[in-house]
Amino acid sequence: MTVPKVQLSEAEIARYARHLITPEVGLAGQLKLKQAKVLMVGTGGLGSPISIYLAAAGVGKLGLMDSDVVDASNLQRQILHGTSDVGRLKVDSARATLREINPLVEIETYNTLLKRENALEIIPDYDIVVDGTDNVPSRYLLSDACVLLAKPFVHGTIFRFQGQVAVFCTKDGPCFRCAFPEPPPPEAVQKISVGGVIGVQPGIIGCLQALEVIKLIVGNGKALIGRLLLFDGVSMRFREMRLRKDPDCIACGTHPTLTRDLPDYEAFCGIRPQAASAAPSPFISARELARLLDENKPPVLVDLRGPEEFEHSHIPGARSIPFPEFLHHVHEFTWADDIVAHTATSANANNTLLFRILFPSPIVFCIRRLTQAGRPGGVPVPVRLDPKKPGLNSLENLREVIGQDPIDALIANNYLFVLEIQRYASDLL
Repeated sequence: MTVPKVQLSEAEIARYARHLITPEVGLAGQLKLKQAKVLMVGTGGLGSPISIYLAAAGVGKLGLMDSDVVDASNLQRQILHGTSDVGRLKVDSARATLREINPLVEIETYNTLLKRENALEIIPDYDIVVDGTDNVPSRYLLSDACVLLAKPFVHGTIFRFQGQVAVFCTKDGPCFRCAFPEPPPPEAVQKISVGGVIGVQPGIIGCLQALEVIKLIVGNGKALIGRLLLFDGVSMRFREMRLRKDPDCIACGTHPTLTRDLPDYEAFCGIRPQAASAAPSPFISARELARLLDENKPPVLVDLRGPEEFEHSHIPGARSIPFPEFLHHVHEFTWADDIVAHTATSANANNTLLFRILFPSPIVFCIRRLTQAGRPGGVPVPVRLDPKKPGLNSLENLREVIGQDPIDALIANNYLFVLEIQRYASDLL
């Protein structure tokens, strides 16, 4: 049987005229778009601009996966949905909007959560998978499934004024696990329902994701493979961090151990109990600190609060180094120092938290600190970084940020990965 040659109708030629005269797309590129099948996981803040622009661009088939209903609080940023859609299934609202934008696009909806039980059944029908999720386990699940099925995974995430975009799971590029081999602790994860987001932010990041999808389809341009693009809307700056494929990655490494029997991602991310970690706790009590200060070699006490708070009250013997300035004083400490940091965990300066800054000798350390008012959970977490690995924490990326102004927030898996303190390595000091 002869397979009919794909062509554009007169209506499509009129609709996509500006693409057809764009050299990087042209007729060949538009035909590729017409034949492409893209799965959009999530039809909220990110899914809205992504699916709108992919439908408008003429992507042949769009899969929309979401189990949620439209809420009034969504309307500030989720432009697929309108006031009359409140209470309606998001996939139904999205389908109606997209059909109005471009009735020539085939739309398949999945009113379900992404699960390990359905990921390997749904994804094979598509060429590219796009991340519009809002939780950490789903991103690991999508990445693993895309590696197993050899599908590119266009990742994006947003928080407040920040966002990031990358393309994972291509033949020669890293997967999500290469960049983030370990998930953040559950208590350090903030959803935008708690931390907030500027309404235009998903539009910016979502448009970048849509552009990456189009570039992958038409085969033109340099995709964000092996690169993590960071955007800060407050300073209106883009930064880029290099990512490399990890040969030891369990999913895409030289000797992968990941199988189609996908793991429990909620347990992996610590949302459900699993084997207890032997990692030491960074927190110490005031009583424990008092005992340490009485020893022959007391710890170095650093007060990370602002100068006004320090002047008002502080622990005797503490050295004042405001949090944003700490990076510039790192060279004054040694690996042998036992450092205890004193900081406020909320707007109430009396609500203090003491924690050890652990130097996991001989490599590097950073602090993750979440400041969520009203929750005794500003959570600083000591993190062991390995500069020998090719991921986000490599020396290559440490050199990228060393000496620059402190980053307000580097988003990773929808949590504050670094707040005001940047990564560094001992051999750079």
